[in-house]
Amino acid sequence: MKVALVTDSTADLPEPLRTRLGIRMVPLYVHLGSGVYRDWTEITPTEIFEKVRRGVAFPTTSQPSPKDFEEVYRQALAEADHVLSIHISSKLSGTLQSAELAAQAFPGRVSLFDSQAASLGIGMMVLRAHELLQEGKALEEVLAELNRIRQDHFVRFSVATLEFLRRGGRIGGAQALLGTLLNIKPVLTLKAGRVEAAGRARGEKGARELILKDFLAWGKGRGRIRAFFLYSGDSQAVEELKGMVLASSLPVEEGLTSELGSVIASHTGPGTYGFYAYSL
Repeated sequence: MKVALVTDSTADLPEPLRTRLGIRMVPLYVHLGSGVYRDWTEITPTEIFEKVRRGVAFPTTSQPSPKDFEEVYRQALAEADHVLSIHISSKLSGTLQSAELAAQAFPGRVSLFDSQAASLGIGMMVLRAHELLQEGKALEEVLAELNRIRQDHFVRFSVATLEFLRRGGRIGGAQALLGTLLNIKPVLTLKAGRVEAAGRARGEKGARELILKDFLAWGKGRGRIRAFFLYSGDSQAVEELKGMVLASSLPVEEGLTSELGSVIASHTGPGTYGFYAYSL
């Protein structure tokens, strides 16, 4: 059975990579001022942040419509027997709900998977699914591996400000970090698909050291680990964090480094950086 992969734009997989691997993407939308823009194709995070600095209202985002998904599923099923559709956490977006409605038009031919993640947390699962399908694994085996990764992976990230998360209503259990002292950097994670606080540190250096400490504790005793690094705006902080992670005592390989797309960046703001990882 030939299986086609579909994801949404919040997976933050660069277009050249998606094209090379044959992965289809359904974009979410960014609402900014009087405009509505498709994620990854019609607006960049830099444009968003510049407009916010100039006094334009903070961006909001919206999920694709069922029609958006139905169109992509129809294209995929013209070339494949089945679709595996992997998406942003249902606790963060209604995207999966739109996909579920669209899948009803193709009974038994679309399998949906809630990553309970965002950005490269979704992306790493999509890439792992592609790898396994290329190896000839059955759909059931691929779904079992995705479920394993969903239940056991590492994620930490830091933001320059919690204001974007607060305004977007995605702050979850990190609410307690609002109003912290000057130069205190929040370190965040996702638990059961929601943004939660993982700690706080003084300054960028302290945040990176805390992230590395947590990663070393998670990775102790594991075999090969793949790490997927993400950032918005300046890449210096994530490059420094990447250097620390790859130079650690753990058997880590870089899976991908990617800038956040406009939808995720609209909720995290500029100066975000961090990574996801899973063990093989």
